[in-house]
Amino acid sequence: MSQDCLSKLNIGIVGLRRGRSFYAAVEAHKGARIHALCDMSEEALSEAAEMARQAEKYTSYEEMLDTSELDAVIVGTPMHLHAPQSVMALERGIHVLSEVTAAVFIEQCRDLVIACTHSGATYMLSENCNYMKPNVLVKALANRGLFGELYYAEGEYLHELKELNERTPWRRLWQTGVRGITYGTHSLGPILSWMQGDRIVRVCCEGSGSHYADPRGDHYHDDTSVMLAKTAKGALIKVRVDMVSERPSVTCTYQLQGTKGAYESTRCRDEMDRIWLTDLCVEKDVWKNLHELEEEYLPDIWQHTSETATKAGHGGSDYFVVLDFLRAISGEIPCPIGIHEAMDMTLPGLVSQQSIEREGEWLAVPDSREW
Repeated sequence: MSQDCLSKLNIGIVGLRRGRSFYAAVEAHKGARIHALCDMSEEALSEAAEMARQAEKYTSYEEMLDTSELDAVIVGTPMHLHAPQSVMALERGIHVLSEVTAAVFIEQCRDLVIACTHSGATYMLSENCNYMKPNVLVKALANRGLFGELYYAEGEYLHELKELNERTPWRRLWQTGVRGITYGTHSLGPILSWMQGDRIVRVCCEGSGSHYADPRGDHYHDDTSVMLAKTAKGALIKVRVDMVSERPSVTCTYQLQGTKGAYESTRCRDEMDRIWLTDLCVEKDVWKNLHELEEEYLPDIWQHTSETATKAGHGGSDYFVVLDFLRAISGEIPCPIGIHEAMDMTLPGLVSQQSIEREGEWLAVPDSREW
């Protein structure tokens, strides 16, 4: 590395349609800079270069890894490329922040874990839902024990994407062309962060059947897929994914139940994220607005945030996930969503795809810590 590289972390971004969402956080960090950009599309590369004029530009990912003096890479490419591209970087000692999901096959997961084991570089999964303000607040409340013992949770991803499928054909294959839970980390990420120290050990999955076809007349996978999951500590989790049904999109919704309270996120803009906790709520049957607890319980990252952060992608969560990644590879904090946390979020969905083909059979979820 050059002397200049020692003063600032050189960050590369591959997959610029999604990767552009991470610019603000990298540029706002005094110890990092966007050093290289990569995309197969010359148009996407040109558009992205307008925002990072000094960055090197590549259409070959492997060439970028081998040529550019990179400390870390942000992988924002289609889902099926996340694992192999992460492995390529880790094998070269380059830190990785990977978009979700971590992989699309269990075999890819094994390759990724092996690469992390042998690399001195850090791997982090970019699960931005973990950093959304309500989810950060619920985590803080759960960690204080205000929910008591957690024993049930729900997560849903309800986002009608048929038109987007046609603009991004990879989604048509990997998200709406495979039965089971293909995009479950947005649900499992926050839930498992609330249930700290727990992991899913077995799952079953069923679908509603297919009622929609794409413009070519080919049917999508099951409109709704539902996965039930049991954790090592005995908690029950339900995850629903639906990306084709005709309905207003909710994107992500959550529920959490413990022995001392419950949380339910909003489904509509005119509703509130509601919470009821025995230690904080006087009336038995009256929900409290989650927002009312922010002043006392919301962690500092959201209490004292900048305008740059709040304007970043996905309500500011893209900013915070990159900030934590940069802090992790700088040695300031442990990696918050490392390889095993990434596997805990990804593997249950992949096993669910086996379960749905076996008529909902309960199947064990491997523990990547044993690989």
